[in-house]
Amino acid sequence: MKFSEGMAAVEAVLFAVGEPLELEKIAAACELDEELAVRIIERLNDRYREQGSAFEIGKLGSCYQMMTKTEYARYIKSAVETRRQTPLSQAALEVLAIVAYNQPVTRGFIDQVRGVDSSGVVKSLTERNLLEESGRMTDIPGKPVAYRTTENFLRCFGLNGLDGLPPIPGSTDQLSLDDMDDYSDNA
Repeated sequence: MKFSEGMAAVEAVLFAVGEPLELEKIAAACELDEELAVRIIERLNDRYREQGSAFEIGKLGSCYQMMTKTEYARYIKSAVETRRQTPLSQAALEVLAIVAYNQPVTRGFIDQVRGVDSSGVVKSLTERNLLEESGRMTDIPGKPVAYRTTENFLRCFGLNGLDGLPPIPGSTDQLSLDDMDDYSDNA
């Protein structure tokens, strides 16, 4: 493998993983020896400095992680704060209701109730700390991840517990189709 290919491979791995990764794992994933992996990381950092990049590869104990330089923290914080203040979409509220009333549930269950793929919404709600993984459903083939609401969910919606959720309307609380005809006749 050429040195430039090794650089691209190490950069791709560190970017994709997004968290500290041991040198031996970086080297193994990129099919390099550890000494060469260290030289590549040093060269990547030199290149980032030369280009005035906002990125660097930091060493954390025996691990390495791609990160942004501290001088860009205020911009990142501003972007994250703006995203957190964004109101929840109708789809997000639907997913939260499904999970809150039926937890723990799988994403497949959520998709089935909504009739559409909800992976992006579940990911967004997890990032906002409104949903969290609660283990795996071992009694279902494939053992899918189960989701539940978080303490942050309760705080955001002003609840002391899930027992504070409003009751789901029963069949006696809803209008029947016959009742709808009565309303349309009077309109």
